[in-house]
Amino acid sequence: MSGYPYYIAGWQINALKFIPALRQGRSIPDPARPTLNILLIGSGGREHALAWALSASSIVSKLYCAPGNAGIADVAESVPIAVTDLDGLVAFAKEKRIDFAVIGPEGPLVAGLWDRFEASGIKAFGPSEKAAQLEGSKGFVKSLCSANDIPTAAYKRFKEAAPAKVYAETLGLPVVIKADGLAAGKGVIIAETKADADRAIDYMFDGSFGAAGQEIVVEEFLEGEEASFFVLTDGEHVLPLAGAQDHKRAFDGDKGPNTGGMGAYSPAPVLTQTIIDQALARIVKPTIAAMAARGMPYMGVLYAGLMITKDGPKLIEYNCRFGDPECQVLMMRLKSDLAPALIACRDKVLDNIDLRWHDDVALTVVMAANGYPGDYKKGSVIEGLDEAAKLPGVQIFHAATAREGGKLIATGGRVLNVTAMGPTVSEARARAYAAVDLIRWPGGFCRRDIGWRAVAREIKD
Repeated sequence: MSGYPYYIAGWQINALKFIPALRQGRSIPDPARPTLNILLIGSGGREHALAWALSASSIVSKLYCAPGNAGIADVAESVPIAVTDLDGLVAFAKEKRIDFAVIGPEGPLVAGLWDRFEASGIKAFGPSEKAAQLEGSKGFVKSLCSANDIPTAAYKRFKEAAPAKVYAETLGLPVVIKADGLAAGKGVIIAETKADADRAIDYMFDGSFGAAGQEIVVEEFLEGEEASFFVLTDGEHVLPLAGAQDHKRAFDGDKGPNTGGMGAYSPAPVLTQTIIDQALARIVKPTIAAMAARGMPYMGVLYAGLMITKDGPKLIEYNCRFGDPECQVLMMRLKSDLAPALIACRDKVLDNIDLRWHDDVALTVVMAANGYPGDYKKGSVIEGLDEAAKLPGVQIFHAATAREGGKLIATGGRVLNVTAMGPTVSEARARAYAAVDLIRWPGGFCRRDIGWRAVAREIKD
């Protein structure tokens, strides 16, 4: 690899000298500054936000993204390799002498891409295949919680429908039915009636989620307010990031089916310092310790989906990557250089890193194709982005776009993340929706109430 061991070894030795300058947004003076070739894996809004942040890093000289999208192409060189082509990604990294790979989506992590990179001598950000079970198997997480007294919902795991239906009835209503494996954020059904629960169980075992639904988890419905809590970890040390709150349901008022996320904002008022301390002490740190004890240390970003109940935070689920669309608001608020923090996770020197955040609120609105999360059409034309992006405090992250014949077209379900900063949630939201209103896309829709809980708090206060 082109100079990576030399540069990073020298950089680590002088970490305490360089890191304060990075945190303050100042460049590291030559010749001390490492210059790295980075490969980012993914094509969604999360990856556009990561590319946007990494492209501003003072230690990144070249940024590739595989496969990327139309927005990512503005800040990185796109590489036409699918995230599922693990051999192709490794071969490209070796050919281009990549110094560090950042794996965005959960799919390649669960499939072992981190292990492939490392075996080829390429350092990478993310957990190993074994550690990625924290997202790859909901049953694995539940068993880990049970063994380590980590607060979560009551549950049982099932491989057959009949006993699952019997247990679901004992939990009362509503009840939560989850596919064990990866289901693109859609493998969770909250059943309001017994008939709904039975249908959800049959739906999963009938193969609607493929291999992800061969085993399911049936668990109690937790009452409270949901929040997203993120940390970086090197397998031992834990660095909390800013919290966020997302909106999973497709329509206003938290109605409709679950989606991959229709909007988010940060910070989340429900994540008070007391709640954060409890989440670290009772949930995150015991998890990191348990994974290390099992011989599968977890490195990378860990996303804890929390329910803030009357008894404190309880774990809903873990994700082994930055959330989407939470990553978009986190990157907007991050003052510090992202690249050193990611490298410190892999090199197990995270205790030398500190991060700074803007006090302002960041809020993102997802614009999705009509019909999402069900059937939707691809190829509709989107216009007006240049005008919308000129509004103060606005940044538009692409999630599923391409350029054809000079036109921007939608290529997926969640297509754009219209993101804005402001001193309050209300002001950030007003800016984001002002930008949304300038985008001409008859083939898309969005929720109009992102941040409603936080806005209600502001009005009350």
